Amino acid sequence: MKPHSLRLWVPVAIGALILGIAIGVNWHLVADTATSVPHPVKQEPKVLYWYDPMMPDKHFDQPGKSPFMDMELVPKYAEPARTKTPAEDKPRVLYWYDPMVPDQHFDKPGKSPFMDMELVPKYAEAGESEAVMNLAPSLVQNLGLRTAKVQRLPVKQMLDVPGQLQFNERHQAILQLRAAGFVERAWPLAVGDRVIAGQPLVELHIPEWLDAQNDLLSQPIASNTQRLKTLRTRLLLLGMPESLIAQVEKTRQPETRITLASPINGVITLLGVKTGMALASGTTIAQINGTDTLWLEAAIPEGLSGALRSGDSARFRSANPEDKELTGRIDQILPTLNTPTRTRTARIVLDNPEGILTSGTTGHVTLQSNGKEMALFVPTEAVIRTGKRTLVMVAEAEGQFRPVTITPGPEMGDKTLVRKGLEEGQTIVASGQFLLDSEASFLGLTAEPANGEHGHD
Repeated sequence: MKPHSLRLWVPVAIGALILGIAIGVNWHLVADTATSVPHPVKQEPKVLYWYDPMMPDKHFDQPGKSPFMDMELVPKYAEPARTKTPAEDKPRVLYWYDPMVPDQHFDKPGKSPFMDMELVPKYAEAGESEAVMNLAPSLVQNLGLRTAKVQRLPVKQMLDVPGQLQFNERHQAILQLRAAGFVERAWPLAVGDRVIAGQPLVELHIPEWLDAQNDLLSQPIASNTQRLKTLRTRLLLLGMPESLIAQVEKTRQPETRITLASPINGVITLLGVKTGMALASGTTIAQINGTDTLWLEAAIPEGLSGALRSGDSARFRSANPEDKELTGRIDQILPTLNTPTRTRTARIVLDNPEGILTSGTTGHVTLQSNGKEMALFVPTEAVIRTGKRTLVMVAEAEGQFRPVTITPGPEMGDKTLVRKGLEEGQTIVASGQFLLDSEASFLGLTAEPANGEHGHD
């Protein structure tokens, strides 16, 4: 090829190459434009509310300065709805905590401020019920949780009320003079003294006995039996004991002096004689109250008296801690009402064989009804009362715990009657339940309502 021809083709070839490159680039741009998807406009997340990080439970409708701390309020954004990636399928960390101090929560990992150990994450359980929380066995052990069973027991109302001992007025002796006489001698006794059966109290001279005895002694021994019986009856009516009448008939000598003794063991509550006194017929010489049994009178609130019956058991603990406890049963509930205190009196008969306790002793009385009705009961310590609801923590399998609202009844001893919310045989937390309730509140768990009810905080 000639040199001038070569110089002619070189520019042509270069131009063709540049044109081809330009056409290829344009075609690629056109293809990209036809297959590309327009990029969406990025949207700002929605602000739910503003809050102070130091007081996260207080929410505000607009930004600004915190009324609690000298700092700006922080916005709380709504989480955008999006499809989870495989990397997001792992459990979500709710918080970090020290297993030795489980009620203190932290929002990021690190060293425990209490122990020289790493904080442990608490994960949200996948597919878990909203009202159930899981705790690791080690944490359950560290919390020292103690459980109890829901039991069906007899409904026995128990009341702890004040009480006071009184003399048993059915065990009382009164000595009266049936004929006028004189006090020859009075033993040195006074009201409040203890006496035993047969202990002498007073020696009396009774002139009125003399005429009746002379009439009796004037009759021959073998005389009319009916006549002798009538004369003996006359002496009995004048207060002469049968033993003394028999002595007079045997000795054939009249007696006008007699020594009166206490007929029972007890305490003198009335003594109205002194040496040298003249006494008229019908005068009360002494009154003695027995102490082998005592009446315990307990004041029962008017609204609770209907739950008790005669025969229900009672225990009495006096104010003196050295006195032993006495037990007995309700003899009767008096039909009268104490208007100022709105109480009724339960009268209990107590045995007091040693005579240690006396009238006027005060103390506490525990009354227990012997009802046959059955109901569900839980330990009172297991019940959580918030003021708006009452709940218990139900323990389930594999470390699961569930707060359940209950409808409680009255407390009976160390147990509480449950009207609704539980079933017999369920396991509940009896110790440490307040920590679990705090944990449930932190996680936002809602207690299940009692059966047939809808309770809310």
